[in-house]
Amino acid sequence: MAQMPPIPDRSEWPVGLAEQLEPLVRRVLAPNPSPYTFTGTQTYLVGAGADVAVIDPGPFGMDDRIGMESEGHVEAILRAVGDARIAAIVCTHTHRDHSPATRPLQAATGAPIIGCAPLTLEDDGPRADAAFDADYRPDRVLTDGERIAGDGWTLEAVATPGHTSNHLCYSVVESGALFTGDHVMGWSTSVVSPPDGDMAAYMASLQKLYDREDRVLYPAHGPQIDNPRQLVRGMLGHRRQRERQILRLLEDAGAHAIPEFVAAMYKGLDPRLHGAAGRSVLAHLMDLEQRGRVRVEDETWMITT
Repeated sequence: MAQMPPIPDRSEWPVGLAEQLEPLVRRVLAPNPSPYTFTGTQTYLVGAGADVAVIDPGPFGMDDRIGMESEGHVEAILRAVGDARIAAIVCTHTHRDHSPATRPLQAATGAPIIGCAPLTLEDDGPRADAAFDADYRPDRVLTDGERIAGDGWTLEAVATPGHTSNHLCYSVVESGALFTGDHVMGWSTSVVSPPDGDMAAYMASLQKLYDREDRVLYPAHGPQIDNPRQLVRGMLGHRRQRERQILRLLEDAGAHAIPEFVAAMYKGLDPRLHGAAGRSVLAHLMDLEQRGRVRVEDETWMITT
């Protein structure tokens, strides 16, 4: 979690227009920019022939909690698809800025919803748009290594729990591209928010991506990543550094509550992001607790003696 950079000029990130990123991949940006989504959720179309897959169709409708009006995004996806058939509507995970548009898109096309498992969980985290989509109903759930295919393209599921327990990335077998959802992003680190977000699982999933040889990463938010292993190595190091920071604060200054960690560790952070930073600190502390390094009493954390 870093200071949020300014959202780029809309001429560089046009909403609702299909942008060709490589022969098999196009991007359509949803109109939901925020401190957590950066320029908005990016929907990807995979395929250049008779049929396509639509990855993370995004939000849908007006949500008063986050001021989101996104009905036009489904129309933008349909315009981009044109005369091709949608062979699959695919989701990386079920936060509400990713999966609600599966339903109107399926209603308009009859395409199956395929990908991550459903997950309904009460989330008291700071992000209204990251609440889980309780109405998500997949026709088929993919497990690690399972594939779906169409005209000239093949997608392989890569299980990456951590940001959420049901998170999947998707590899384009023909090109070496990997769609990373919210697991790896080019503009910020991912929020890991307990109880579903799990830091140990997130670190293992980062290592899994580091061990792969993907050519390019396409995240759901922010620019594409052309140096995957370098970025993922840095993300692993960043998380380990945060863990060391937590232990050092407890060793040097004694017991801390979550807001005290955030104040010490995230100096200069946009106040809108304090809640999310606190959730990631909690995820680190819960991981350390599982490993016997720290304990908690009345919401105050301390070194295990």
